[in-house]
Amino acid sequence: MGKGTGFARGRDGQAMKYSSSRFGVLEIDEERVLTFPSGVLGFPESRRYVMLDHDTQAPFKWLQSLDEPALAFVIMDPDLFVGEEYRVDVTEDALAEIQGKSGEAFSIAVILTIPSDDPGRITANLRGPLLMNPRTRLCKQLVLSADYPTRHPLFPLPASSATEAIKQAACQPCP
Repeated sequence: MGKGTGFARGRDGQAMKYSSSRFGVLEIDEERVLTFPSGVLGFPESRRYVMLDHDTQAPFKWLQSLDEPALAFVIMDPDLFVGEEYRVDVTEDALAEIQGKSGEAFSIAVILTIPSDDPGRITANLRGPLLMNPRTRLCKQLVLSADYPTRHPLFPLPASSATEAIKQAACQPCP
């Protein structure tokens, strides 16, 4: 067993059983484990993750920590909502950390924030994308320039909602 993580090796040595606070007991093949040698920002000790499909037809996925049963991120491919204007330049240091080669195909995902009081106001962290090397299963969270927001709205506010929000804010007394 790992240090409080709920792991147990399968008989074949390949599969692991894992207890997650969100998903219950999972059986995970070692080939599915993604490793972040530097961890994810704010969680440096949690380095091993598995990507799980969301239980709906939504394009979201879960990035479940295998080192911390209660830690899971909702992630998404930024191409599905941002498009070509979102460019991620990968440095030589980042390539080295994921054992990548120039010209190799990598996956990019962004972490989503879903407010519990208003799930329609999902935002994406475009400044801290996750770079994944499918060949090595090594990953790194990048930190891009301030040109990219940490809370990019996934669904822009309709004009009437934006106007109403501005009116409500304008009516509030100043501190």
